[in-house]
Parts: sequence; structure tokens; C-alpha cells
Amino acid sequence: MIETHIPQRYATNPAQIPGMTTQQLRDTYLIPEVFVPGEIRLTYTHHDRVVLGGAVPAGAELRLTGYPEIRSETFLEHRELGIVNVGGEGVVIADGEEHTLVTGACLYLGRGVADVRFRDGDGGAQFYLFSAPAHTTYPTALVSPGEGTVRELGDQLTSNRRTLNQYIHENGIRSCQIVMGVTQLHPGSMWNTMPAHTHDRRTECYLYFDVPEDARVVHLMGEREETRHLLVADRQAVISPSWSLHSGVGSAAYSFVWAMAGENQAFDDMDAAPITDLR
Repeated sequence: MIETHIPQRYATNPAQIPGMTTQQLRDTYLIPEVFVPGEIRLTYTHHDRVVLGGAVPAGAELRLTGYPEIRSETFLEHRELGIVNVGGEGVVIADGEEHTLVTGACLYLGRGVADVRFRDGDGGAQFYLFSAPAHTTYPTALVSPGEGTVRELGDQLTSNRRTLNQYIHENGIRSCQIVMGVTQLHPGSMWNTMPAHTHDRRTECYLYFDVPEDARVVHLMGEREETRHLLVADRQAVISPSWSLHSGVGSAAYSFVWAMAGENQAFDDMDAAPITDLR
């Protein structure tokens, strides 16, 4: 099954945050149901015109089509796409070429790829999709876990020891504007980044996964002087506008896919928000 329309989330500004209820925050920034068996489920956010969502073949073959909201006959007519498999082994077919994605692998598809299909491999594939507008074409590229740029960050003493896998970035898989990777927290670590940060030049979206059923991630958002939080469960996604800080702490260790699009692709182009400055 494929949706014939993409639900839209309109752009917001910091002045709206103080008056929002918990439910309004969740309705605006949280995507609670990303992976639905037998479906491609997408959300269009007007923050940098990102489209994100999931494809779960569940034994069938799913085809990614064009949608009225992006005014294109094929999905990648004027877009690019990053795909990370957070389930069992699966296959992505791009213009007839098959790409096998093990758990944690990342595939980039550039502007102009006309036919995109998803299939199970050994079963249980769950493909996370992140797309942004593209001005030119870069070649299809696949990278497996550990084959990208691997950075060890944080410290066990501050509960944020983590392994960061950079896949799509300026020194890795080339793209027009997508920057994408996977971070895994080490056992005993809970913070995905600290200090929190903003980057006014890019929208970033988090997909939290490997979150135990009885655990949650407290995702911080908002401005430094006006923070809010979202309680996020396994395989739920958060939209973080360029003006919003983003950081999270879990009640257990977890992993997350981070993906950005916007003004530049410099991963370290960020403005720290020390916790002593937050309110």
C-alpha cells in the first residue's frame, strides 16, 4: 500500500513555542508512526522542504512514486534521497539495480532516479527515508556500517560516550544538501549530545531506534531561554527546525539516525548551547 498524499507539517517560528500545549508540540514536531508494515509512510515538512518517513515491505514489494505535494511524476525528479535500514536485511532497487542493505547500512539515491522499489531480504527490513530538494545529480552510493567516517565522541563520565557513523557528508557520499548518519550510544550512556546545539543554517531530523519498549528518550527542543521537551518512543522521529536546539537523554541506551538539509554540509557548523544557558 502506498499513500496517495503526503501529510504536511507547516513551518513554525520560535514565538509559537510558549503558547503550545504538550499535544500541540507533539502534533507539530513528533512523527509517532514512521514504520507501518506493507506501507510507505511519509511526512512533508516545510522546514527546508524535507520529506521523511519509512518503507516496510513486510513480504511485498513497495514502489516509491511521485506525489501531488511535490508536483512530480517520479519522487526523485527534483529531489535526492538518503535511506538507512533500521530493520533486518532488505533490498532497494533503483532503476533496475539491486542494492542489499544490512542493518544500519545507508544508500544514497540522487536526483533523476526514476524507479525506486523496496523489498525484504532475509526479512524484517525497515527503511528510513530522508529526502531534500536537489539541484544536480550525484551517483548512487551504498555504505555499510563501519565503512563510513567513524568518530568516537563523548565521555563515559558525562554519560554521552557514543560512536558516530557519518555516511552522507562532504567527505563521504556526495549529495546536494543531505548530511546523514547513525549514532549508537555506548552502554551506560544516555545523552546523544551535550552540550545541546543549534545550526541556524540547517533543519535536522532525528529517528530514535533501539529504544527498549519500557524506555523513552527525553528530546529537548526550543530556544535556549524557552526550552520544551518531547517524550519519544522507539522508531519515532522528531523534526528540529533550524532555530531549535536539539539534544536528548534516554532512560536506557539507544541509537538514532540524524539527517540534515539546508545551507551547507559542514557537520561541525553548529552553535553550542551549554546547559548552564538553558531555561
